[in-house]
Order: sequence, then C-alpha cells, then structure tokens
Amino acid sequence: MIKAAFFDIDGTLVSFKNRRISNLSKEAIKRLREKGIKVFIATGRALFKIDNLDDFDGYITLNGCCCFVNENNKLKEIHRVSMDKDDLFALTDYIKSNKFLCRIVTSDNMFINYTNCIINMIYSLSKDKKPEVVDFKDYINKNYEKILQLNVFISRNKEKYLMNNILKNSKSSRWNWYFADINSKYGGKEVGIDKITEYYKIDLSETIAFGDGENDIGMIKHAHIGVAMGNASKELKKEADYITDDVNNEGVYNALKHFNII
Repeated sequence: MIKAAFFDIDGTLVSFKNRRISNLSKEAIKRLREKGIKVFIATGRALFKIDNLDDFDGYITLNGCCCFVNENNKLKEIHRVSMDKDDLFALTDYIKSNKFLCRIVTSDNMFINYTNCIINMIYSLSKDKKPEVVDFKDYINKNYEKILQLNVFISRNKEKYLMNNILKNSKSSRWNWYFADINSKYGGKEVGIDKITEYYKIDLSETIAFGDGENDIGMIKHAHIGVAMGNASKELKKEADYITDDVNNEGVYNALKHFNII
C-alpha cells in the first residue's frame, strides 16, 4: 500500500511548454491526499524557487541537500548538508584559469560569477530576476558553509574532468542541457526520501516516485515504485519500474491510475 508519493517538478509535474501543472495532475494530488497518502516535492530547485506548489506535505530541495516537512502549515527543516569546504576552495583556484559560468545556490539566494548571453537568455525566457554577480573567491571564502549547490555551465566532458579532479567530494547530475547541478556526495533525492520517510515513519516499500531527469535516477531506483515520464532521459527510463506518458499527456495522472493508487 502506497503511503508517500514523491514528485519532481520540471518535466514531471510542470510542463516545460507552459510552465504549469495540469488540472488533472492537481486532481491526482488532491485524490492522493484525500486517501491519506502524503505527497512530496523532490526537486533540484531551492525552496525559494518553488512557485505555486504549496499544497504538499514536504519538500526535498536542492537534490536532497535541504529537506522540509509541513507541520500545521509551517515548514520545518529536517535535513541539510552543505558542499564540501575543500572542494569549494579547490574550485576557486581552478576557475581562475578555466573560466566558466558558475551559479552559487544557498537556502535563500543565488549568486553568479559573471553573466553572458546564455544566462541572459535563460532568465529572459523564465522571466526570473538574474542572480547578483559576486567575486567568486571572496564569496566562497566568507560563505562556504551556506553553499548547498553549484550550477556549472559546462559540457559533459568538462563536467567529468571537474568531478574527477577538482570536486572529489561532490557529485553531479543534470536535468537541464545548459548546466549540471553539483551537490555534496552525501546528497541525492534518494537521501531526501529516507529523511522524509524516517520522519513520518513510512516504510520504503510504501513509496512511489516520479521523475524525468538524470538527477532523478537515484530517487527512481530507491523508491518502491519508480516511474519515468514519457519525456524522461534514456538513462532514467532504464532504471524505472514503469514508463508513463509524457508530462504534456497527463503522465502523472495516468500512472497513478495504472497502479490503482487513485
């Protein structure tokens, strides 16, 4: 019997086309809650970047590095893991001679080392406010304990080199073509699932998770039922227990109906 459902946001609950959650997905979540099944967000975003998704029992944010439960309409942080100090200092030295865009993410803000046409385009499309530009080394030296995630705007080959040689105590994942998420090696959406289920005393055998990106792989493998959206990456689909329809064809609703959960 399913007692907890975990949902990625972008490409899973929210369409990349219209940036909205469908009415049927809203109905599915409502039915889950009516049946006493707890529903949770599991995202690479920080909490302050989650919009119009407030009717949930908890939030796994920043790929499992900052987790919250909703108690009496008040959010309570139950888990946090910052990035490795040595990795951050090593990156400040590396990035001086290997310039690339790097966005710093804390629990309540974002900063970036410089801007270019890619960043301008991304923020123009999303209509979000661009992060403040900061001196990378100076910010990290003064605030390393606050840093929960980095977004590095580099190719996959450069990402592989960076992880193997510079960020040795971190791990990377992607849900966006433009950048990779970098988090502590002790993070992961699967870690967030464990923290949430431990808090609510729910067994892992009572969980279902939905995702579409590579940063969902750990979660999809970890949950009792792992569902890949029809628009999911090939890598994620290989690990899923079930592949549903894509986000624009009511994949969440259809999968929950398939398993007779709603």
